[in-house]
Amino acid sequence: MIGARPLATRLDNNPILTSADVPPSLPQLQVESVFNPAAARVGPETVLLLRVGESARCPERVSRGDQMLDISGPGERLYAAVEGTRGEELIGVTYLNTQSTPPTPAVAYLRRDLPGLDLSDPRTIRYHSADAGMNLAGQSRDYLTQMSHLRVARSTDGAHFAVDEAAAVWADNELEAYGCEDPRATLIDGVWHVTYVSVGRLGITTSRLTTTDFRKFERQGVMFLPDHKDVALFPERIKGRYAALTRPMPQSFGRVLGMWIAYSHDLVHWGDHRPLALPRPGCWDDIRTGASTVPFRVEEGWLELYHGVDLRSRYALGGLLLDADDPSRVIARSDQPILVPTEAYERNGLFNDTVFSCGHVPLGDDGERIRVYYGAADSCVAAADFYVRQIVEQLTPC
Repeated sequence: MIGARPLATRLDNNPILTSADVPPSLPQLQVESVFNPAAARVGPETVLLLRVGESARCPERVSRGDQMLDISGPGERLYAAVEGTRGEELIGVTYLNTQSTPPTPAVAYLRRDLPGLDLSDPRTIRYHSADAGMNLAGQSRDYLTQMSHLRVARSTDGAHFAVDEAAAVWADNELEAYGCEDPRATLIDGVWHVTYVSVGRLGITTSRLTTTDFRKFERQGVMFLPDHKDVALFPERIKGRYAALTRPMPQSFGRVLGMWIAYSHDLVHWGDHRPLALPRPGCWDDIRTGASTVPFRVEEGWLELYHGVDLRSRYALGGLLLDADDPSRVIARSDQPILVPTEAYERNGLFNDTVFSCGHVPLGDDGERIRVYYGAADSCVAAADFYVRQIVEQLTPC
C-alpha cells in the first residue's frame, strides 16, 4: 500500500498549466495534454520545457485530400478517404511524414470498426492482425493517440507561466516519427544538456540536445539504443567521467524495468552499465522504477528523486541517496514515497493516479528547499515544494 508522509507542499494554483494554456502547433491538431516538463533556472526566470501531446482533429466529415491509413497488410499504406465520411466513424493518427522536406507532422485516419483494433488504453492505438504470420512484431502494431513535441514556458515567480506560441523541438527524423517526450535538463559547465525520449516505429531511444538559453537548441543525436528511456545526466564529472541514470526496457525473461547507471568520457559513448535501484516486491515501487529529477548534491552524497509504480499501476515519487564518489552505490532509499496522487488532477486524466517528475529547481541560494514540477495524470503540470533535509531524513539506509 502507498502511504506518504506529508513532505510535499503543493502550489495553491495547481495545476499550473493545462492543455487550455497551450496553443496547438498546427491547425489540424488539438492539444490534449501538457505534462512531464524539464525544469531550469536561467537568470531571473524559471524555464519549463514541456511535453505537449497533440491529437488529430476529427472533422465532422472528411474532405477531399484527407487520407486513410491501411494497416491490414504487412506494411502501411495511405489512400484517399471517401469524401463525406463522418468523423465519428474514424480515429486520427498523427505521425511524422519523413518523405517531405523538411519532415512535417501529418494526419491519417483509421476506421473505428476495423477488426483487430484495440482502443482500451487511451494512450495507444493497438492493432492485432490475425494473419500476420508467426512474427510477434507483425501480429501487433502500436500507434500513439498523441504525438508529442517540446515547448518552452517561462516564469518570473516559478508558479505562473507564459507558454511559447510555437514548438521548441519537433520530431526530426524516423526515430522520432511518433514524437519527442519527457525531457530532463542538466547544466554542465555552462551548457544545458537536455535528454529526451525519441519515439518511433524502430523503438524508444534516448536523444540529447544542448542549449544555453532555451531559445536555440542543437541536436547531439541518439545516446542509447532502443528500448531505453528515463535518462538523467549528473551535473558534473565524477572521477573524470560523466554519469547518467538510465532505464533499459528488456523484453526477455523477467522483464525487470528498473533504474541503472552508466558512464561516459564524452557524453556520446556510454559503458560500465550497472543496475542501481530495481523494483522491490511488496513496496510502493514493486513494478518499475526510473529516474525523475536530475540528481543534485546534498551533504551525504547525491540525492535523486525517482518514480516508482505499484501493482495498481499507480505512479509515485521517492528519494534515493547515492554515494558522492561512487554513485553506483545506494546509501539509502525511500520506504514510503514522498509524493503520491491524491488530488483530483492527479487521480483523473489520460492515465489515472500518476505523478511523474522530470525536473526541479532550487528555491533560494541555500539549497534547503526545492520546487518539483511534475506531470499529473499524464494531462497537466503541477508543482510541489519540499525541504531537502526532510527528504533525506525520510530515507532508510540500505
